[in-house]
Amino acid sequence: MKKLLTLAALALAAAAAHAQSYDEIVRLRSMNETVRGIRSMADGVHYTVLEDNTIRKYAYAEACAGETLLPETPDSFAIADYQLSPDERTILVASGSEPIYRHSYTTRYYLSDARGLRPIMLGIDSTRDASFSPDGRRIAFSSRNDLWLYDIETESVRRITQDGAWNRIINGTTDWVYEEEFGFTKAYAFSPDSRRIAYLRFDESEVPVFEMMRFDGKLYNEAYTFKYPKAGERNSTVELWLFDIDTGARTRIDTGAETDQYIPHLGWTPDGRLYFYRVNRLQNRFEVVLCDADGSQRTIYEERSPRYVERVHASTVTFLDEDRFVVMEETSAGRMHLYLYSIGEGLLHPITRGDWEVTGIAGLTDKRIYYLSTEASPLRRDLYSITLDGRKKRRLTGGDGYYTIAPSRGMKYYISTFSNASTPNRVEIRTGEGKLVRTLRTSEALRSELAASERPVKEFITIPTERGDTLNAWILRPRGFDPSKRYPILMTQYSGPGSQQVADRWSLDWEDALVDAGYVVVCADGRGTGFRGEAFKKCTYGQLGRLEVEDQLSVARYLAAQPWADPARIGIYGWSYGGFMALGCALKGDGLFKMAIAVAPVTSWRFYDSIYTEIYNGLPQDNPAGYDDNSPLNFAERLDDTHTKLLIVHGTADDNVHFQNTMEMARALNRCGKQYDMMVYPDQNHSMMPHDMRNVRQKMAEYTIEHL
Repeated sequence: MKKLLTLAALALAAAAAHAQSYDEIVRLRSMNETVRGIRSMADGVHYTVLEDNTIRKYAYAEACAGETLLPETPDSFAIADYQLSPDERTILVASGSEPIYRHSYTTRYYLSDARGLRPIMLGIDSTRDASFSPDGRRIAFSSRNDLWLYDIETESVRRITQDGAWNRIINGTTDWVYEEEFGFTKAYAFSPDSRRIAYLRFDESEVPVFEMMRFDGKLYNEAYTFKYPKAGERNSTVELWLFDIDTGARTRIDTGAETDQYIPHLGWTPDGRLYFYRVNRLQNRFEVVLCDADGSQRTIYEERSPRYVERVHASTVTFLDEDRFVVMEETSAGRMHLYLYSIGEGLLHPITRGDWEVTGIAGLTDKRIYYLSTEASPLRRDLYSITLDGRKKRRLTGGDGYYTIAPSRGMKYYISTFSNASTPNRVEIRTGEGKLVRTLRTSEALRSELAASERPVKEFITIPTERGDTLNAWILRPRGFDPSKRYPILMTQYSGPGSQQVADRWSLDWEDALVDAGYVVVCADGRGTGFRGEAFKKCTYGQLGRLEVEDQLSVARYLAAQPWADPARIGIYGWSYGGFMALGCALKGDGLFKMAIAVAPVTSWRFYDSIYTEIYNGLPQDNPAGYDDNSPLNFAERLDDTHTKLLIVHGTADDNVHFQNTMEMARALNRCGKQYDMMVYPDQNHSMMPHDMRNVRQKMAEYTIEHL
């Protein structure tokens, strides 16, 4: 008994020390400097930012105190977002936010101009997704599933649609699955002449309802219901409509014979023609459809794949003028590259080529395109520019690491944020040619503390598999690492399709606090992850969880064989897709792992949403084996609970990966007579917000220290 008490006391002391260490991680992470809310102004030589809950204007080329653009506001006025009007004399400010789902929120809108700061859209609640018309006279916005117009001069509102209804009809904003998987909520666009608005109308009346229980400290709990299309189930029927602001006429735009398809983007060409993306349900065919002035339509771009076309976004197609446009595409070359197209002539030529990937377009001029790529390394991002004919390529960034870019209008300047594994953020202004103008942030205080404490830095390695190929990985070793000793190892991973966890950028999280406690932490990107080519990424198609689990098991076996590793003390952790993987590894590992932590795990892809699941796994009606053969629910009996301690963590208000996943996993384990641990967070979402982000990390750390 005395020995047990001593062990318990040691565990508590270790947990307390770790909690203190994690608080230190949070403090250090908060010192990583950045610049928020960057907006280039129309002249391309000034920009605005969010600072100290106000908006300030700066010149790119000159160091100055900055001009405050808002009048003094009370402390309760919290800026969530802002936009400058086209003439930049008025600012639309969103103050406060009431979250709906991951990207969506309602807010209160204010206008700031020569008359001061004043609330608008009075008497209308649940306002969201507001934006100026190109002529600056009106603001479109959504409220309660309908689309509205606000006239700035008359301060009047006009309701464009009348049939919006919860869980039935949505106008001008997106349904749950579009928001989550296509990553946008504003589903309307003004024409360049401000006379028309194109918008999407979602009919989700046939989409099955998901019910999520809310407790909220009430005497009687309440059900929250929303439309959630699971794999193979009915999606919303999505229509494209056109509203004429002058006449009030509404016209439905023909989007083709298929109704079970996706329209993930709509927009206008520079000369005022409507276009939209069209993606079939299986997501292996992508089209760009142009609506000509005479009412006719034509497909100006089409991409097909035997597996899937990588998910599209607004910058997949970028129009240069009335005829030419740039496409980001990976199917032709097996790598994501840029191509120049003509509406009239089709493909003109590739712009970029090589055994690397374009990851994003930073800016365009009439002569050059600026893009981020992995040319230096799959782990890094650098900015390049190239002429539209694919010549005169220049690398504009000089450091070895990871850059993000905020361009000025016309790419006269850009603001770069750089970091790498050993260097926190450095924010600089550079000319469009890459010449340093000035440095905005250096994170100097953080750099000094990191150097003084000799905090361990990620080492990038490659791990061989039994197949003979290699996986990119990083490793964190404790201070004073002694290769003659043996260390416990925590493997952390996400592993989802197209993702990347092994990147040369600065970060700190709860795993770093475990390193302080003497653990080695390793992360490896297995097959299915991104930026190593289409074949590497898409080989997991139709069999989610099979190859990915094989690779993590291979990594664990490799680590166990290292002379500094304690092979009896290897654990694995993951969240969301990573939680699905942690379960798969724990159940299929046959005792390889001493501990596993699965947070918000998918336990059957039949439970997850249509867009994400079907693009990678096909329809369950066509591919039942791909859904069932690798579901943790179907091999719960393989958990070696005498050797592997398993912790499952979930929030009951997770609208993304439903709590249902964990309940069914518990049912399967219970029926097999298996022992495991569980931590439940009432009314918390997929990120354990709004209250328990720290608590869940403290729980995971304490569980690791106790059981690994």
